[in-house]
Amino acid sequence: MVSILNSIKQMLGVGVEDTNFDQELVIHINGALMILNQLGIGPPKGIVITGADETWTELIGDRTDLELIKSDVYLRVRLIFDPPQNSFLVSAIQKQIEEYDWRIEVQHKPGAMEPLEPGSEMED
Repeated sequence: MVSILNSIKQMLGVGVEDTNFDQELVIHINGALMILNQLGIGPPKGIVITGADETWTELIGDRTDLELIKSDVYLRVRLIFDPPQNSFLVSAIQKQIEEYDWRIEVQHKPGAMEPLEPGSEMED
């Protein structure tokens, strides 16, 4: 079982053994998890981490089709904890988060998006 906190720390380039930023990261991760809960991910009352004990399995169970959630949480935390100095990169990350949220919602709630009709504008 993979710790939510430790995996986000690794993606941010913070050593797992380095606990100097844990309190700040926990706050940001919990904010991201709250947003995911609003998208319908996780237990009905949500999930709150307090340290390295909480795992991704507690959030998504054994659903491998929702792995994108890890990237979504990472990008949200990165924008707050270690934002890029370049505004174009910030904008690109924000757009990526929007796309991830859309994909997570569609994957989590199959049928929420109507399939494209033949001849629609999105079809080539």
